[in-house]
Amino acid sequence: MDITPRSRVKGILRQLFLMSNERTAALKRDNYTCVKCGLKQSKKKGHEVKINVHHKKGIVWDKLIEEIYKELLCSVDDLEVLCVACHSSES
Repeated sequence: MDITPRSRVKGILRQLFLMSNERTAALKRDNYTCVKCGLKQSKKKGHEVKINVHHKKGIVWDKLIEEIYKELLCSVDDLEVLCVACHSSES
């Protein structure tokens, strides 16, 4: 059995962040404007300006992905199939 590639996990985590309420809240709080230079996001054709939401503390991707493999994408030996009722009683 194949293991989910780390690049796929990282890509999915990035997509999760792009759709997150936290990212949206940061954009709204800062009025879609760069806090360093004041450049504002624009989608106007011919004058597009893209902005990013930056993690001030950075992201340690290797550590984050390792935890996902440890807790969520664990060995198949640590997984079992349960019906909804039995799974609810395990939580």
